[in-house]
Amino acid sequence: QVQLVESGGGLVQPGGSLRLSCVFSGSIFNLYRMAWYRQAPGKPRDLVAGISISGSTNYADSVKGRFTISRDNAKKMVYLQMNSLKPEDTAVYYCNAEGTFITTMSYWGQGTQVTVSS
Repeated sequence: QVQLVESGGGLVQPGGSLRLSCVFSGSIFNLYRMAWYRQAPGKPRDLVAGISISGSTNYADSVKGRFTISRDNAKKMVYLQMNSLKPEDTAVYYCNAEGTFITTMSYWGQGTQVTVSS
């Protein structure tokens, strides 16, 4: 069973930076596409950034140029470097792993709170 544990959230001032980390366990990391999602109060959970098995990345328009997703296959980790943070980035950030075998399996972490406020 895949398990994901996020860390690195917290309170940061506008314009500041944070790096989120997600550790993967329970399966073969290299077989999973990884992504970060976020959910603000009263809003749906939206994709922030994704990284494929081969390392190709995609980003939500709202974070392009400010956020960078990366993965370390040896350490089974995925990261989200967040720069130039804005109050509208405030949300719970979730790590997601998705693998397609016979069926598509999707797993979630418990989430980490990011608050951008002065």
